[in-house]
Amino acid sequence: MDILLCSIRQCTICKAHLPLGPRPVVSAHPDSKIVIVGQAPGTKVHKTGIPWDDPSGKQLRKWLDVTDEEFYDEKKFAIIPMGFCYPGKGKSGDLPPRPECAPQWHQPLFDELKNVELIILIGMYAQKYYLQKEAKKTLTETVRNYNEYLPKYLPLPHPSPRNRFWLAKNPWFDFEVLPELKERVKHILTAL
Repeated sequence: MDILLCSIRQCTICKAHLPLGPRPVVSAHPDSKIVIVGQAPGTKVHKTGIPWDDPSGKQLRKWLDVTDEEFYDEKKFAIIPMGFCYPGKGKSGDLPPRPECAPQWHQPLFDELKNVELIILIGMYAQKYYLQKEAKKTLTETVRNYNEYLPKYLPLPHPSPRNRFWLAKNPWFDFEVLPELKERVKHILTAL
């Protein structure tokens, strides 16, 4: 695993497309129990090199009901984005994750992760990649039907502050999905 992580962190496969240059951000351990598959680092995470070290990460930790210490314990959580580097700015937020990363690195990472009990798929890119034909037409439908993907996967919207309108329009998320997420995470972590 150490050699693989070192290779990922030195990756320059899409260097020509990265406005801030490559700085792959990934976190994993062979004993990781929960995998978080997100989109791609933002500018703050690009600067610090710490995954989910931004307002979205703070919200995600609230959703999971875990402390910073628990979240950054690699034996508990592996953090594997769809794109490992900051992809650049788009018209309304960051550009999509670079398409080279997941096909290049995800399977080798999962081959090393022998004790995974839950894979949390954050956002449309992760959901389409992992759920493939099982993903619904929209992120809202996929998240709404989260129980179809359990016990292996649990799809979530992005916890970005930009998603406050989505959250306001979909109050069922707070009452149905978050309790299930918190319960599963708690169950997995207390069994350690």
